[in-house]
Amino acid sequence: MATANKGASIPDTVAVGSEQETIETWRHRSKIDQSSQIRLLKLAHMRYRHPDLEQITAFLLDFGMTVAKRTDDEIWYRGYGEDQYVYYARKRPKKFLGGTFAVESFEDLEKASQLPTAGNIQELSDSPGGGFMLILTDPEGFPINLMFGQAQADRGDYPDKLSINYEEDEPRIRRFQRFKPGPAAVHKLGHFGVCTQQFDGLVDFYTNTFNIVPTDFLYVENEGKKKNVAVLRGPSQLFHQHKCYNPCPHCSFEVHDFDTQKLGHQWLADKKYESVWGVGRHILGSQIFDYWWDTTGNTIEHYADGDLVNDQTPIGYGPAGDESLAVWGPEVPAWFLN
Repeated sequence: MATANKGASIPDTVAVGSEQETIETWRHRSKIDQSSQIRLLKLAHMRYRHPDLEQITAFLLDFGMTVAKRTDDEIWYRGYGEDQYVYYARKRPKKFLGGTFAVESFEDLEKASQLPTAGNIQELSDSPGGGFMLILTDPEGFPINLMFGQAQADRGDYPDKLSINYEEDEPRIRRFQRFKPGPAAVHKLGHFGVCTQQFDGLVDFYTNTFNIVPTDFLYVENEGKKKNVAVLRGPSQLFHQHKCYNPCPHCSFEVHDFDTQKLGHQWLADKKYESVWGVGRHILGSQIFDYWWDTTGNTIEHYADGDLVNDQTPIGYGPAGDESLAVWGPEVPAWFLN
């Protein structure tokens, strides 16, 4: 007889499994010099070029964003959180313009300006909230945007937290669950991912140049030797990159809860947008996911209920493969890891 399924919220030290090491040990082994690092605070927004701004705007509104500002050639889109915008689009041929990190100080921008691929520090005088930005590229050629000094936005209305009834814990008495169909409103940018053929070099670059610390490495085994091919970073997955992950670069935005996400998924399906994968729940990161193709051919994701980590969370190591991607959901597309 099969054993009934079960779920639990368990300590990070248990969840990452037996193959793990502390951040302190990893830093020592990797010869990380924290004093030289550019300090990132969070992911702020994504940047893309799209050939048709009207088309991508219609999609992003259905995805759950709103327009913060627009000109003839540029549009800034926001969520309901405290970021002035979470997505920037420029009217040009399709191109990935990178994720944008808020840095701790203007001195971090000045430090970044000394890197070999860095451009000049520019004032964002036309962008909502202002601030300053510097653009550089990583060893694969992907753009990295660093931003400082943006004014915080007034946050929008936060959705209600639902009361949930369990077997012997039933607080929802004479209060019925009702929902309004529509897009899954975006709160903030959670993570983005890139593919690389220079995996080890990119890991070294990001973890030495910035205060990025891995939470999980995935590896493949060949003749008894383990080779890392993917790395994830928390909290809330600030950054992750994959060597063999087809629909990327991709970016992921937080929504309120599971019902919000499912309603948003149905909304996009009814609008005849093309689903990539989901709805399901990841194993690493734990979040509920659904991936979509946007109207330009980029991959974009909603997520809810993601893990949060701190400097005491150990770094985990595990085998790569589709069995490590989701605990439930539709079967992963065959091309997803090719």
